[in-house]
Amino acid sequence: MKPSTRILGGALFVGAATLASLLASAHGNVVPQAVDTTGLPVLGDKWRDENPYKTNKLALKIGASAYTQNCARCHGLEAVSGGIAPDLRLLDRDCTGVKNEKKQQACFKEIDNYYLTSIRHGKVRNGAVYMPPFEGVFNQEAMWAIKTYLESRRSAD
Repeated sequence: MKPSTRILGGALFVGAATLASLLASAHGNVVPQAVDTTGLPVLGDKWRDENPYKTNKLALKIGASAYTQNCARCHGLEAVSGGIAPDLRLLDRDCTGVKNEKKQQACFKEIDNYYLTSIRHGKVRNGAVYMPPFEGVFNQEAMWAIKTYLESRRSAD
């Protein structure tokens, strides 16, 4: 390889790495947007262990808006990940193929628990915050409305 080709190739690599780094942290410190849950059944202080809004059309609408305003910057528009954070359409993919109805429902309930723990407490690894905690920012109704939206985007892939 000629010296000029090596320099150009190295500069392109450094430029691409810098751009990727900037894009990954482009949103910076972001203030979560409030979620208006007016019209949804009030769930109270006791946290539910599974989504109470699975078939609620208003929850779907509220969840879609809340997701777009608060989650899409990392998890992708319409829950289609751009690679920064997990693709949430696949969150419960292991449950969709379970043939036994009772086992499938138990699987979905387990995923609901995982989802709720993740959104309430966030994700931290080795001291790095990968997802901020939303407990105290969103109420339980907002969190389950977002889950209802994610269930509508479910993918078997």
